[in-house]
Amino acid sequence: MSGIMLNLVGGTLGPAPVPVVGSALGGGYFAGQISTAGNSIADYNLVIGPVASAQSASLQWKIVQTTTAGTSSVIDGPANSAAMNNVTHPAAQFCEGLTIGGFSDWYLPAKNELEVCYYNLKPTTESNNTAFGVNANAVPARASNYTAGNPAQTTSADFKDTGTEDFAPSNYWSSTENSATGGWNLVFYDGPQYVATKTYYRRVRAIRRVAV
Repeated sequence: MSGIMLNLVGGTLGPAPVPVVGSALGGGYFAGQISTAGNSIADYNLVIGPVASAQSASLQWKIVQTTTAGTSSVIDGPANSAAMNNVTHPAAQFCEGLTIGGFSDWYLPAKNELEVCYYNLKPTTESNNTAFGVNANAVPARASNYTAGNPAQTTSADFKDTGTEDFAPSNYWSSTENSATGGWNLVFYDGPQYVATKTYYRRVRAIRRVAV
């Protein structure tokens, strides 16, 4: 039963409980769940890498403004990132080269994966940008944008601003390409997702998946 954990509940087998957001898991910290099918049924737990080893403050998506095949998915971070595992794509290559906690399957998160990280691990108390927030791959799926107060600052002390594992209130690259010249990034201050020129320098935080 690869990737499946079961508990004995009332004499029958049932799914393991969802980890607490920010709790230790698989070489890093639990950041939330995704549904790759977009049906609100979780198939993966997302694991954020430790800030000391899985974060870079300044890397380019790509060193030239040209199209990268295989990077258009908003949810398949592993595939996007693997397609960029070379010297022309510093952000993804950084993530792909990591081994942390005995795990070597770290990658640059796709657009909707990165958004789940913001939603559950928002570091600030700043009001959200209410033009963003829809995410079909979140669990449960979200068909509406953020409100000013939802999501709120995370309840995980380590991931609040100035915590030991917090996201900087700044721009982070996703592995999702928008065009030959631009890739998607997310601002971990108030939540907007927008396209930035690939050659710009942005923060990077590696994640991995654990099957539910």
